[in-house]
Amino acid sequence: MSSINQKRNADPVPDAANLPIYQQIASTLRRGIMTGQLVDGQPLPPERQLARQFGVSVVTLRKALQLLANDGMLRRRQGSGNYVSARADPEQKYGFFRIETLAGGGLPTADYLSVDLQPRPPRLPAFGTGGDVWRIRRLRALDSVPAVLEEIWLDGSCADQLDMSWLPESLYAFYQSELGFWISRAEDSVGVGTIPDWAPDIFGLAAGSASGVVDRRAWAQGPDAIEYSRSWFNPATARYVARLI
Repeated sequence: MSSINQKRNADPVPDAANLPIYQQIASTLRRGIMTGQLVDGQPLPPERQLARQFGVSVVTLRKALQLLANDGMLRRRQGSGNYVSARADPEQKYGFFRIETLAGGGLPTADYLSVDLQPRPPRLPAFGTGGDVWRIRRLRALDSVPAVLEEIWLDGSCADQLDMSWLPESLYAFYQSELGFWISRAEDSVGVGTIPDWAPDIFGLAAGSASGVVDRRAWAQGPDAIEYSRSWFNPATARYVARLI
């Protein structure tokens, strides 16, 4: 079981706003690639144009592009330009995110609604080995438009403590950096359900309304699933997509 307090004091999750500007630019482009806003083989705008868009010098922009090239997410061709390489490392932070806007892609952000430890409800499918489970509820937006409600159940043996203020937009990145494991595979079941009674008004669908539903079990490195989640998405703003590449 991981002690979050000790680990966070020693190695806190960095605030993106405190990163150098070229790393912030690289992060923005990286998320665009991982969410499908930028697709494999797509050329980026000319470097001078892109630098103007970000309000930086070409030198600073090139440092950001080189980070992406080092990660295998960008192909840089002298005299031709920079091209997206979407066949990136599957462990990238949005590699398992499957819900996007109706137009495709969409930058995901997350607002956490609650985090609490409780006895395992009998209605949950089999996962984990502990008696207690962490329940995490959050609202996700795509390009700032509320689109997905998530209820995530994590085996209680994974962490002594969790606090809503600690959690970044990507839980899977948090699992790896703070809890010492990473999600290696997941199994999704897609269907139709109804919005739960804890949905905030900003979501745009009232409790009991029909919605798309994704049930997921996720595995780390062991034989047993370690996490179960249910996601409700608004079919007026989002869709579930699995691309096989």
